[in-house]
Amino acid sequence: MSWVLRVDDLSDLARGAAFFGTGGGGDPYVGQLMVAGAIRRYGPITLVSPDELDDDAQVIPTSMMGAPSVMMEKIPAGHEAVTALGVLEAHLGVTATHTMPVECGGINSMVPLAVGAALGLPVVDGDGMGRAFPELQMETFTLFGVHGSPLVIATERGEHVIIETGADNRRMEELARAMTIRLGGMSLLASYSMTGAQAKASAIPNTIALCLSVGRALREARENHETLTDALNRSLAGSVYGRASRLLKGKVVDVERRTERGFTLGLARLAGEDGSQMEVTFQNENLIAIRDGEVAAIVPDLICIISADSYEPITTERLRYGQRIQVLAIPSPPIMNTTAGLAIFGPRAFGLDYKHSPIKADLVPVSAARSSEEEQVHTMKETQR
Repeated sequence: MSWVLRVDDLSDLARGAAFFGTGGGGDPYVGQLMVAGAIRRYGPITLVSPDELDDDAQVIPTSMMGAPSVMMEKIPAGHEAVTALGVLEAHLGVTATHTMPVECGGINSMVPLAVGAALGLPVVDGDGMGRAFPELQMETFTLFGVHGSPLVIATERGEHVIIETGADNRRMEELARAMTIRLGGMSLLASYSMTGAQAKASAIPNTIALCLSVGRALREARENHETLTDALNRSLAGSVYGRASRLLKGKVVDVERRTERGFTLGLARLAGEDGSQMEVTFQNENLIAIRDGEVAAIVPDLICIISADSYEPITTERLRYGQRIQVLAIPSPPIMNTTAGLAIFGPRAFGLDYKHSPIKADLVPVSAARSSEEEQVHTMKETQR
C-alpha cells in the first residue's frame, strides 16, 4: 500500500532510523534536514511497498558510504546522490522508475527520500539490510543474486567514478571503500540497480514505515512514561523482527573510538545498575554485546543503545562517558539467520570468532524488572512536577 511522507513525520522517522541503525548508519539528523528541505522545495514523497512494483519497474537505490564519525564534520552538499543516480541511468541506458534504501538505519533511510523528492520518483518502502551494516555486500540483495555494480560514486565537486565488478559484490565494496577513503571518508552513491521483480524477491519490506512507527513509539513512551520494551514490541508486532529484550540498564564508563579503514571502530564499556559489566564492540554498527564474559547478543541481531532519560537512540560517534543508557536487542529477520544469510551477515563476516547464538536478555526476574521500570517511571513523573 502506498503512503505519503510529510515534513511533520521526519522527526519520528529519524529517531526510528537511528534505532535501526544499531549505532551506525550515519547521523539521521543530517538526513532529516536534507529531506525536509527537499519536501519543502519539491513536495511530499510517495512510498510504495515492494509488492506493488511492476515486474519491469527499474529501481536504483541511493545511499551514503563511509565512517559515520566523518559526517559530523563533512556534510553532503545535497546533490551528490542525485548525480550518481543520473550517471548510472546513462551508463546502463535505463530510466529509473523508483529509488530505494540499501539499509533502513541511520542516514541511509533518508538519502533516497531526498533523491525521490528532487526527481519526483516514488521510493520503495523496503531495503536490503533491515538495519544498518558497514559493508556494501551485506545485503539481502546479494543473497538473491542481485549485482551491486555497476556502482557510481559522485562527489560534491561534480566528479563521478563508475565501479564495475560484475557479480562480485565483495570486490565492489573493497574498491568503493578505497575510493571513499580518498574522498575524505564519506561518499554518496547509486548501486544495486534492479527490476521490480528482483526488488519484490530480495528486499525486506515496509522498513521505512516501521522506522516511522518505532520512532513515534519511542517518543510516545517518553511522553507517557511507558517502558521501552512495551512500546517497541507494540510497534514490532506483525513485523519480520522478533521481540525486543533489555540486555542492560546502567551507564557508559569508557569509550574507545577510532576512524580506520573507512569505518568508525571501537569499544564501549558499560556498567549495569545490578553490578554487571558489558562491552559492546562496534564497526560503525554495534556488533557484539558481552555481559560478564558471556555473549548477550551478536550480529545479525540488532543491538541498540538508548538514552535512559530521553529514550533517544545513541549512535556510536555520540557515545560519551557518564551517559545513562539501556541496551536493547531485537532478533533479526529470519532470512538473516539461514546458513547463507549468516555467511553474509553473521559474526564470522566481521572477523568475530563466535557463532551466532540467541539473545540472552536481562536475567533479572520479570517481577523485579517490572518493579525497577515502575520506579523509573515514578521518578520521571516526580521530576516533571
